Amino acid sequence: MKFAYTIVYVEDVAASLEFFERAFGLKRRFLHDSGAYGELETGATTLSFARHDIARGNLGQDYRRADDGGAPLGIEVGLATPDVPAAYAQALTAGAQGLTPPTTKPWGQVVAYVRCPDGTLVEICTPI
Repeated sequence: MKFAYTIVYVEDVAASLEFFERAFGLKRRFLHDSGAYGELETGATTLSFARHDIARGNLGQDYRRADDGGAPLGIEVGLATPDVPAAYAQALTAGAQGLTPPTTKPWGQVVAYVRCPDGTLVEICTPI
């Protein structure tokens, strides 16, 4: 078994792709002509976005959206970079909500957390 991708269900796939391009410098792999599904280049795995109606159709039921209410969902997308403070600042400039500024953990890794306009929780960290 191999980890292939993560799909984040959002209201506006194109807007989420554009945000991740601006905030984190990721490159778009594609956006389907329907606007219902898109992917970003992230290395060995793919970070994907799909509209809420796609999720409901696949699941056959409703679910809790990442942009619903106060606290973020208990799942994060982790992005590694050698310069967490610069990446954190870039994400804030692009419109992310800062949750935890860059902090050095006891094991030496620098970690910060932001929440994207679509509700996605993102950890920005140095490689381990």
